[in-house]
Amino acid sequence: MDENVSNRQLERYPMYLSHLLMLSEAGVVNISAPTIAAALHLNVEQVRKDLQAVSSSEGKPKFGRNVEELIADLKKFLGYNETNKAIVVGVGHLGQAFLNYSGFTRYGLDIVMGFDIDPLIVGSEINGKPIYSLDEIGKYLADSDIKIAVLTTPQGVAQEVSDVLTKNGIRGIWNFTPIHLSHPLNVVVEDMNLASSLAKFSHRLQILLKKEKS
Repeated sequence: MDENVSNRQLERYPMYLSHLLMLSEAGVVNISAPTIAAALHLNVEQVRKDLQAVSSSEGKPKFGRNVEELIADLKKFLGYNETNKAIVVGVGHLGQAFLNYSGFTRYGLDIVMGFDIDPLIVGSEINGKPIYSLDEIGKYLADSDIKIAVLTTPQGVAQEVSDVLTKNGIRGIWNFTPIHLSHPLNVVVEDMNLASSLAKFSHRLQILLKKEKS
């Protein structure tokens, strides 16, 4: 398996996995790159290259690849077979949505607790997961195996909270605040800027609608 894949490839792999899981449930045994490309509206050579980078065996002419084997390869490559504990920092509406959603476990992410400064929230539970004061985060992270944080705080405190997280052993931050975080080299940050995503979506939609009117 090739670990030197592009971000574009990484974005496509969950799409492949979802499609393959659907095929598996339908009883499909083998699948070819052209069939996957047609179903997902992708370039055939692109799909072939993507699958080759993660597959443990070569595809067979006319038969393609075994669906179950390809599912296993994708899950292993994406790290879905290993469960990583995570915390949510900032238990507003978005943070609560993360705590209430149980589907992350199928992707190897187990959100176990939340942190906030609101006294009305601290000490409560959401979906059976305790909410602690942000001031106590060091106590709960010390000697723990928690390395991932979902950051959903207001943007004004995001960098400060990020610094606290990294100083207490967090090595991966899924950032849902609208600012770009400064962080040490030994920390991975994935920015999920919802405003930027919405702007790109809106722009593409406006172009489509204008073409339809013309």
